[in-house]
Amino acid sequence: MNIAIIGAGKWGQALYHAFSQRNNVVITSRHTKAIENFVSLEEAMQRDYLVMAIPAQAVRGWMEEHFSDRGQYLLVAAKGIETSTGAFLNEVYGAFVPSERLAFISGPSFAAEVQKSLPTALVISSTDRAMADAWAEVLPDFIKGYADDDVIGAEVAGAYKNVIAIAGGVCDGLKLGNNARAALISRGLVEMTRFGVSFGAREETFLSLGGAGDLFLTASSTLSRNYRVGLGLAEGKAVAQIVEELGEVAEGVPTARALYGIAQRNDIYLPIAREVYAMIEEGKDPQQSVRDLLG
Repeated sequence: MNIAIIGAGKWGQALYHAFSQRNNVVITSRHTKAIENFVSLEEAMQRDYLVMAIPAQAVRGWMEEHFSDRGQYLLVAAKGIETSTGAFLNEVYGAFVPSERLAFISGPSFAAEVQKSLPTALVISSTDRAMADAWAEVLPDFIKGYADDDVIGAEVAGAYKNVIAIAGGVCDGLKLGNNARAALISRGLVEMTRFGVSFGAREETFLSLGGAGDLFLTASSTLSRNYRVGLGLAEGKAVAQIVEELGEVAEGVPTARALYGIAQRNDIYLPIAREVYAMIEEGKDPQQSVRDLLG
């Protein structure tokens, strides 16, 4: 494939490294970076295959400003829910590109490890199974690719696990122990499954690489930005300070806000996401959140 990576953050650069093994790949971003095959946005947009590594909350504005539909195929690499509208990313991108030309990548994939060519397995989801297969087939040798058509399940799992990861960081930051973290993550899996199924996702999707696989990884490692947000909350830091210190986007923060709004409007029971929202937005004491969850 002739691919352009749109977005040169850590994940964008990791995907550039991965796809470059078997494809002709360029990369671009708002600011020029010293990366081989870095090109202008105009040149990148001439490619037929685009990997969209743009943070979820910036997608709609970016597409309105820069995207012109020439029949390109898009692989969405971000994970999140649009806070202002509660829309899933397939709905946001779907306003600009037909669903059969959209695919979504998910699964356990820390950028730092992908950049080192360490092995993992990922899922490509699309309503057009042939499109999912096509993307999966051009992944590098160190990534086992699977294809699936449950786009909603992949999206919910990819977004929700970041919120559970914040809770995992809080759990470890408070030194609550391994039992507590295991209990939290397993109940988090139940919670995000319940949420996804209510929007038409398949239950088995949440037991796959993009669900349980990504959740187990993200909710228990300091390589996860969202986990580190939780560590900061456990130390009593304000979320604005934590995000500033990270210097990167932690999608779990806006996703927690989006989930809370959706749950309120649709009367969905999301106890862990509700407590993460309370810690982020209301400054709730993490110890009190633990007590309320146990209660």
